[in-house]
Amino acid sequence: MTTTWESDEGYPPKHKISAMGWVRVIWRGLVLGTFVFSCLGLLLLVRLVEKPVHGLHRPWTPFITQFVCRTAFFVLGIRYETKGELMTQRGAVVANHSSWLDIFALNARKRIYFVSKSEVASWPGIGWLAKATGTVFINRNPKEARAQKDVFETRLLAGHKLLFFPEGTSTDSVRVLPFKPTLFAAFFTPELREKLYVQPVTVVYHAPKGEDPRFYGWWGDMEFGEHLLKTLSQSPQGRVELTYHPPVAVRDFASRKALAAHCEAAVRSGHGLVDARA
Repeated sequence: MTTTWESDEGYPPKHKISAMGWVRVIWRGLVLGTFVFSCLGLLLLVRLVEKPVHGLHRPWTPFITQFVCRTAFFVLGIRYETKGELMTQRGAVVANHSSWLDIFALNARKRIYFVSKSEVASWPGIGWLAKATGTVFINRNPKEARAQKDVFETRLLAGHKLLFFPEGTSTDSVRVLPFKPTLFAAFFTPELREKLYVQPVTVVYHAPKGEDPRFYGWWGDMEFGEHLLKTLSQSPQGRVELTYHPPVAVRDFASRKALAAHCEAAVRSGHGLVDARA
């Protein structure tokens, strides 16, 4: 992620939480928090055995992550739907970025490892989870570009499916921003170009009935705590839908810009009419 994106339409009206909404906040918050951090402890214990035996490979712990993320949507009451086939080839996944909920949505079905800005590592709660689940943290310092590319190559060649957000920032969930080709450069090194595939994924949030279409979007200067409380309090909830598009071979594209453009078009197609505002 780079600088945050701002909508010309501003932010949705402040969400007012009712008395019953606060009851849901407390109940869901306690259940979800206890469950997530209990499973985090389990994951770290399993990793103590997994790491010395398998090194960089993680054959066991990603299943814990998937279980946690699927259960999170059950606790929140948000319907979770997917379509399309998962990529079996070695490679990376790229998706549009709308919310902190993307972490749960994209982990729930596919074993992936996020590529995130370095600041996320210091965020309370989310930062701990990100570190434990193998997130790759990057710093937008040009001096570190070569080192970061080496990290990408090592993880990709190890069979990890890295998840990139090519928009570079999160949006209001009703549009897709232009994909930046910068991070696609790692796929075009001699060591990777002939071996890797990339799978575009569209993430679409459908707001609860009667709410602003941007209800689940988290962007700009929106406070995480406030957005979390709004999400926890909501009833009835909406749904999130993921579309897994056919993976493409990196070698079939002449440049990173061509590959980025293809992936952007695929992700936009999954948004359909929702993307008309882009």
